[in-house]
Amino acid sequence: MSATGRAGLRWPAFRANVLVMGSRVISLLTRPGLLRAMILRARLAFRLIREPRVRLLVKLVPLAAIVYVLSPIDLIPDVLPAIGELDDLVSALIAIEVFVNLCPPQAVAFHTEALAEGRPYSPMDADHTIIDAEWRRES
Repeated sequence: MSATGRAGLRWPAFRANVLVMGSRVISLLTRPGLLRAMILRARLAFRLIREPRVRLLVKLVPLAAIVYVLSPIDLIPDVLPAIGELDDLVSALIAIEVFVNLCPPQAVAFHTEALAEGRPYSPMDADHTIIDAEWRRES
C-alpha cells in the first residue's frame, strides 16, 4: 500500500506539517500577554454569568459553547492532532466574546473594574441600575 493519499501528499510530510502547525499554535498560546488576556476574559465571563442583571437568554451563549466542547460532534474531528482541539478552543473563545458583547455595558464595566482592582465577586449595587427595555413613540 502506498503512503500517498488522494491529493498526492505523502503521510510523513502531512504529519510533519501538522506537527509544525501544532507547535506554532502552542507558541502563540505560551505568549504571556495572550494567555493572560484569555484567562482574564474567561474570568470576566464567569462573573457576568453570576450577575443577576444579565438576561437569562444571554447566559445561554456560554452554556451552548460548553455543550459543544463536551459533545462528541465536532466541525473538525478531535482525531486530527492539534487541529481538532483547536476548533473547540476557538469556539469557546468566540462564545465568550459574543457573550461579553451581549451583556449590558454597565455590568461589563463594573466587573472589569472589579477584576482590575482584585475585588471578590459581588453583584452590582443599586446605584448601577440598568433598564433594558424597548420603547416606541405612538402618535
